[in-house]
Amino acid sequence: MAEASTIQLPSKESAIALSGEHEENLKTLARQTGANIVLRGQELHISGTEKQIELAQTLVRSLSDLWLKGNSIALADILTARQALDTHRENDLQDLQRSVLARTRQGEEVRAKTFKQRQYIQAIHTNDLTFCTGPAGTGKTFLAVVIAAQALLANQYERLILTRPAVEAGEKLGFLPGDLQQKINPFLRPLYDALHEFIDPEKMPSLMERGVIEVAPLAYMRGRTLNKAFVIVDEAQNTTPAQMKMVLTRLGFRSRMVVTGDMTQTDLPGHQESGLAVALNILRHVEGIGFCEFSQKDVVRHPLVQRIVEAYEHYEK
Repeated sequence: MAEASTIQLPSKESAIALSGEHEENLKTLARQTGANIVLRGQELHISGTEKQIELAQTLVRSLSDLWLKGNSIALADILTARQALDTHRENDLQDLQRSVLARTRQGEEVRAKTFKQRQYIQAIHTNDLTFCTGPAGTGKTFLAVVIAAQALLANQYERLILTRPAVEAGEKLGFLPGDLQQKINPFLRPLYDALHEFIDPEKMPSLMERGVIEVAPLAYMRGRTLNKAFVIVDEAQNTTPAQMKMVLTRLGFRSRMVVTGDMTQTDLPGHQESGLAVALNILRHVEGIGFCEFSQKDVVRHPLVQRIVEAYEHYEK
């Protein structure tokens, strides 16, 4: 026999936060618990078996640190909360939800949404060199840029260097219009976008002119020693072994480097070996290097992105 229960939400903001865009969060909560979940105004109606209702209530309340403040809730938040309940890590979940890494210029909170993301953040803070691999949408580059921007603004480093190999699927720089800077900008756009969340775009030209922030193709790193710098190497799966060795050996005193990439999206020509794959194999047991590997469970973009990644992983097995 079906039963029913109601949770009274304290405000419209909390109801909107819990519901999510197009009620996507309610659909996810229903899939995770088997319960029927409907939001009417500020009343959350839950129906189903006693076990389903109890699980749904527990899951909703485990997210209360977020929806009470009207903070947006992502698919990853719900899946992490479910994982925490299944593994009896409720205290860890509270710490995860309450630990704010930074705030954007608009005042939005940035925090780890999965336990793996928290591990990644801790690895960056602990090691001078950190490798992070995983699919699109897991926050590899964004979280690294957040930490780097905060460290730069706190004067912990003199320079922030963002670099990536200028290799993309089916495209070559020579075919793009404009001078060199205009040619490389499309490749570096994701790095600019992440930076603009924390640094006023109007201040960027001055910071770049003075060399405080440098966004450049990987080839520009050759022959340099990067002291007192926070370096992010993005899309590292598209480096050759020689390029990877080159950039890793640029690391100077009082510097930190984060290398990110997705081994399933290598755009190197032919059957050329990825420098990231080689580095992971060679350096796996070197002391002082952090490693973090994300899976599709750590995707924090639009829910559809996670399902796309999952479908491709299933197809490629």
